[in-house]
Amino acid sequence: MPDLKIMPSILAANRGFLDRDCKICMDQGADGIHVDVMDGHFVPNLSYGPDIVEMARTAVPQAHLNVHLMITNPHERYELFTEAGADTLLVHSESEAAMASLLPAIRKAGTRPGIVLNPDTPVDTILPFVDLVDEVLFMTVFPGFGGQEFIPRVMPGIRVLRDKYPDLDISVDGGLNRETCKTAFDHGANLFHIGSHLFKASSMQEEILAIRTTLLS
Repeated sequence: MPDLKIMPSILAANRGFLDRDCKICMDQGADGIHVDVMDGHFVPNLSYGPDIVEMARTAVPQAHLNVHLMITNPHERYELFTEAGADTLLVHSESEAAMASLLPAIRKAGTRPGIVLNPDTPVDTILPFVDLVDEVLFMTVFPGFGGQEFIPRVMPGIRVLRDKYPDLDISVDGGLNRETCKTAFDHGANLFHIGSHLFKASSMQEEILAIRTTLLS
């Protein structure tokens, strides 16, 4: 299984001080920054755009920027995010995009492609595209809102994918804390996009270390 990585989701950061909070994340031991992009159509809310990716790239040039497009038409907008500095660009399998053409286009642009499944999307639907990506993200909440509860029924799909692809980055996002990260890790996830739990911790550094210790013990 690939290395364990923890990437704070800046959807839970202080929006008035995003550059500061990106720097804090990296100083506190994060392996990268997760940026959630919402278009108000694919999901009800609006959030960050390519300007925030560009801001993060400038604030923490050493950080891996993992960008999650919760948008209806990623095939029309992906270049805005690759040009802004995304290192990984995650697109939803449920979007209007043709994955067979979009995922290679993202790679050609110099960015790692990834594909995302909502909790009620069967893992079988993305199997034809796994060879085209570097990361598969399993949503453990329904996308669009922070602070939701973890959905455990997603776990069997993670195990299926890990057994088929031992070297693939498999990530989870939503409702994550020490306990739920451990559940996902035991099923085969290695990459954790964590928002509210880390930003509400009294010490992000101590909580990141505690999660690592919990998963690897």
